[in-house]
This record gives sequence, C-alpha cells and structure tokens, in this order.
Amino acid sequence: MKFPRRHFLRLAAGAAALPVTVRIASAQAYPSRPVRLIVGFAAGGTPDILARLIGQWLSERLGQQFVIENRTGAGGNIAIETVANAPADGYTLLLVPTAAAINATLYDKLNYNFIRDISPVAGIIRSPQIMLVNSSVPARSVPEFIAYAKANPGRLSMASAGTGSGPHLIGELFKMMAGIDMVHVPYRGASPAFADLIGGRVHVLFTNTPANEHIQAGRLRALAVTGATRWEALPDVPSVGEFLPGYEASAWFGIGAPKSTPGEIVGTLNETINAGLSDPKVTARLAELGGTVLTGSPADLGKLIADETEKWRKVVKFAGIKPE
Repeated sequence: MKFPRRHFLRLAAGAAALPVTVRIASAQAYPSRPVRLIVGFAAGGTPDILARLIGQWLSERLGQQFVIENRTGAGGNIAIETVANAPADGYTLLLVPTAAAINATLYDKLNYNFIRDISPVAGIIRSPQIMLVNSSVPARSVPEFIAYAKANPGRLSMASAGTGSGPHLIGELFKMMAGIDMVHVPYRGASPAFADLIGGRVHVLFTNTPANEHIQAGRLRALAVTGATRWEALPDVPSVGEFLPGYEASAWFGIGAPKSTPGEIVGTLNETINAGLSDPKVTARLAELGGTVLTGSPADLGKLIADETEKWRKVVKFAGIKPE
C-alpha cells in the first residue's frame, strides 16, 4: 500500500514528536511513583539527616514517597556513579556533597564526570567549619597561630577526618594561603580526630563538631570560623578571611539528578525544595545542624559546584593529595 508523500511526512512528523509529547506528559504527572534519593554516606550522619529532612518535605508536598538509599564507599563516588547511570526521569536523585567537587581532582580515574553527568537541582545547606586548637597551643588568634607555625615549621599537627575529607582540604587551603607547614594526621572519621584534639595528641582541627563544653572548660580554643563571614552561632569568633583575605571554605549539600532530566521535573523539585528552605521548622532544624540555607536556582547550584571544583583542584594539586 502506497501513502501519498504528504501523508507520509505527517506521519513521520507525528512519530518524531511522540517522545517529546510523552516526556512532557510524564513531567506534568511527576511524581507518579516513589523517588529514590541516593546518599553516599552512612545512616545517622549529617548527610543522611539532611536527606531525610528534605525527603520528608518532598514526600509531604508532592504526594509520593522519597525513599532514602545509602550507597556508601569511595568517598561518595559509588552514590554519584549510581545516579549518573540512572534513567533521567526524576525518580533517582542524589544528595550532592562537597566531596563531589573534591573527588573530581582527588581521584585520577572516575567512571563519571560530575559536572557533565549530574544536573544541579537545588541547594540545601552551607556550613562553616571551626578552627579549633588544643589549649597547649599558645596562639589566641589566627595571626598568632600563623606566626607560631612559621616559627615552628613542621612541629604542629593538623588532624582530619581522613585523607581527602572536607576538613583535610579546608586545612590544606589554610596552609596554602598562610604559607605554613603542618603535619597532617588523618583519622578514620571526625570523632577520633576530635578526641585526640581534646587529649592534646594533635594541635589543630577544622571541624563542625560541637565544642562549647570543651571551650568553656579551657581544653580547646576556637580561633576562627571558615565561612566568608562570621557565623551567627558564634558571633564573637572571627572568620579566617578577616586575616587571610579571600579565604572561604565550608561544607555544602544540594540535590542533583541525572543529566538530561526534563526541565519541568527539575523546576518542580527546585521550587518545592526552596519552599521548604523558607519554612521555619525546616530552617530551625538546619540551624541545629550548624548551617544556613542555600536557596537559589539550579544554575546557582551549578555555579557553586563549578567554582568549588576549581578551588579544590588547586588545593589537591598544591598539596599533592592522593586518596587512600
């Protein structure tokens, strides 16, 4: 049976438009089934708590369950790769950690390119770290600490939650910008590092671990916070940037999706998450976790990721850091 050419072209055009029509209809109905939110870290930690907080908000507002799935290992790389390889339909999302920007340079061979393979959806939180020193360190300010470190090169020890961790990179950025030499002492997590700081076995730690009790008892001293400005929770503690202009380092988290996820779905998620970040109950919980809300568009989160990737690339290269 022969079709007239005009009729054939109409059929062809209709067939070509069908996938677009299906995608639009699917996006308009989103979500029509449960959504997975992949977290690259163990249950119970700050990333997991954040994911469950945002997941609950999304579940309540969008009428479908947002299920938290912990895929631990390789500094978050397993979770990122899982989402990078997932269908771009909005039903597999990623809790984007600071580690995503660090790992881009820290690991020589990754099975994904984060900026290329993950679409930014929305920011959630940004948290400064506290520069804590043991009371045995005579410095009572950042300038005094830098002067003391320069007078004692290689004699001060800097603890971290592990090689390539956020606290490690934040400390290395400080070393790089201050022009000082400290010995890095990596631990398997923040808790043992903090314990050894209290015990005086190491001298300095960049951390978000609550330390008021130890500061008041005189065991530890807070010299500065690492955000761009002073932190509301510690208004009397200066920022590092007041003494090292341009210094800024903080932990941050957002939500990402596989590349090519429909814009309508990304927009729905972004709008709903930003609404949550303006809700007093959500913001109060985020403040308890030691951070401030990170609202904005997908493009805003994309710019943050790009800027952070470049910043940590320079630090990783300068310090010669290799993953363990």
